[in-house]
Amino acid sequence: MASMFSRFFKFGSQNIAIDLGTANTLVYVQDRGIVLNEPSVVAIETINGIKKVKAVGDDAKMMMGKTPDNIEAIRPMRDGVIADIEVAEEMIKHFIRKVQGRKSVMRYPEIVICVPSGSTSVERRAIRDAASNAGASQVFLILEPMAAAIGADMPVTEPVGSMVVDIGGGTTEVAVLSLRGLAYTTSVRVGGDKMDEAIVSYVRRHHNLLIGEATAERIKKDYGIATIPADGGETIHIKGRDLVNGVPKEITISQANVAEALSEPIGAIVEGVRIALENTAPELAADIVDQGIVLTGGGALIRGLDEHLREETGLPVSVAEDPLSCVALGTGRAMEDPIYRGVLMTA
Repeated sequence: MASMFSRFFKFGSQNIAIDLGTANTLVYVQDRGIVLNEPSVVAIETINGIKKVKAVGDDAKMMMGKTPDNIEAIRPMRDGVIADIEVAEEMIKHFIRKVQGRKSVMRYPEIVICVPSGSTSVERRAIRDAASNAGASQVFLILEPMAAAIGADMPVTEPVGSMVVDIGGGTTEVAVLSLRGLAYTTSVRVGGDKMDEAIVSYVRRHHNLLIGEATAERIKKDYGIATIPADGGETIHIKGRDLVNGVPKEITISQANVAEALSEPIGAIVEGVRIALENTAPELAADIVDQGIVLTGGGALIRGLDEHLREETGLPVSVAEDPLSCVALGTGRAMEDPIYRGVLMTA
């Protein structure tokens, strides 16, 4: 084990840590920090029956919902794990080439990738194979809640219980951590994507208007709120296709409507936190009363979510300083800092 890690850290400058997220992929290069943050989207073009990659990341995201018949914008990650291994490989290859630039690299990097705590051995093998086929000389895995906690500067190496709730695009990871390990963890397959779907469904059900994923995501980011505002909140203008007569149409909804749409996915996240607290050992639970709960991931940016969780649990709840980057930062630190070596797993 010692020789394995010494070899891993020997050529640190070229090693890469990847937060392979359902919505976004962040890449951390040793000694350089986070150098890439792009959507986990690949546009595939089919010409005469032959498929080839047309765009990856930001360029591919702009094409979603707007492509001609011969181009398909694919999200290869679903619920935090690989749904399409071939497309995921192409995406990882593209991002590795992008961060390495035009330098001639004598050896391929060793890669650390985070995985959801609830992922199966088959799902983890798919991630390992995708990274290996993309050119990694060796692949290490780190559990997502552990990476999030390290990135949020939580005391994961100390004999103190602390709780992290990482709300990503595909999953919400709830974990109690102590002494470089997970004392309890649960992975709720609800995240930003389910919130987008809830908004699409609400607008279709109540207004007979069909909107796209990109519109729903924009509404969530700009107007998403965890509790229904007493005054109804801001008004929102939405454009989409009228399902009754099939023509484009604009409607107006309130922020209270968005809160109502988000109530189900947010309720599932709160339930996940409750279950974790019920299953936590008494001594660790006592520490959580003092330490509180830390929210990370893009979902932590939903307005009022920390206050809503505080009301539901009676515990102090705070949002990490940079919730979107916590998992990538933690994955990178686990790769760089020998104090965290024990949290890495061979795939």
